[in-house]
Amino acid sequence: MAIDTTFRALADSTRLRILRLVGSMELAVGEIAQVLGQSQPRVSRHIGILASAGLAERRREGSWVFLRAAPAGDRATPLRQAIAAMLDCAELEDPDFARACAQDRQRLAAIRATREEQAASYFAAHAHDWDELRRMHTSDEQVETALAQALDRQGLGRLLDIGTGTGRMAELFARSADHIVALDKSLAMLRVARAKLQHLPTERVELVQGDFAGLPFGDALFDTVLFHQVLHFAPDPAAALVEAGRVLRPGGRVAIVDFAAHQREELREKHAHARLGFRDEQMAGFLADAGFAASEPQALEGGELVVKIWVGTRQDAHSAQSDIERKVAT
Repeated sequence: MAIDTTFRALADSTRLRILRLVGSMELAVGEIAQVLGQSQPRVSRHIGILASAGLAERRREGSWVFLRAAPAGDRATPLRQAIAAMLDCAELEDPDFARACAQDRQRLAAIRATREEQAASYFAAHAHDWDELRRMHTSDEQVETALAQALDRQGLGRLLDIGTGTGRMAELFARSADHIVALDKSLAMLRVARAKLQHLPTERVELVQGDFAGLPFGDALFDTVLFHQVLHFAPDPAAALVEAGRVLRPGGRVAIVDFAAHQREELREKHAHARLGFRDEQMAGFLADAGFAASEPQALEGGELVVKIWVGTRQDAHSAQSDIERKVAT
């Protein structure tokens, strides 16, 4: 990006205020307009200039467009780091700019509160169904502890949380992962997750709309992929694991938390479960076909439904070929 384009983008106080806002959290264009007290078309023009200069990134989510700051910290270019430091200094040394930023943060607090209220309303509307399902299996706390232990043998690196739902898994692993992408197909659930995760640094957690059947990412971008109570919604779990393997680096891991095979047919109608859990040999086959070496599964009993944790390690082409040759030889 030409340096003059960057400096032209910075030559406006409104755009500087926008950079301060999205430096703290990802915001919809309408939310930015609400904070600034300006029209949405005007704000959209400013956002277009910032995005063209590479200072911010736009992402569409349904009919909404969200804006986040360009990569910060160690992932930022020296120029981006210098701009962030300059904005810090500007707020310290320019009283008018500092006053405007303080007012923006006050309005931003109202945005945060509104998100939390909307999330609470969504939970209240669905609490009965979720509580009913939770009563059938071991506690969430036990599952989370077991999952953290299963993944604790090495760093998580870049983590993709597929079907993030409320964002709980992203919240749980936010400190131990280098970066988390929380993906969900449902716009409603992404708004719930955004409310839960809005206190985390934007450079650590990113929310994306997408489907596990066709992940919106390039190959070999992640070190860990997580399916937490998601795969039973997949009409074709094997294909979902192949997609997960595509976006994992060799040596990366996939972790699946789901139910062992069961006979609760009513879950198909009441909770849209496409699969009534999985057998160990069935999951082992899915993982092997997708290029994973599976570790020993873990069972968490204590309820009518048994929760299982399966972990697979992505093999490189040489390792996979060696495994095939060994199977043929035996």
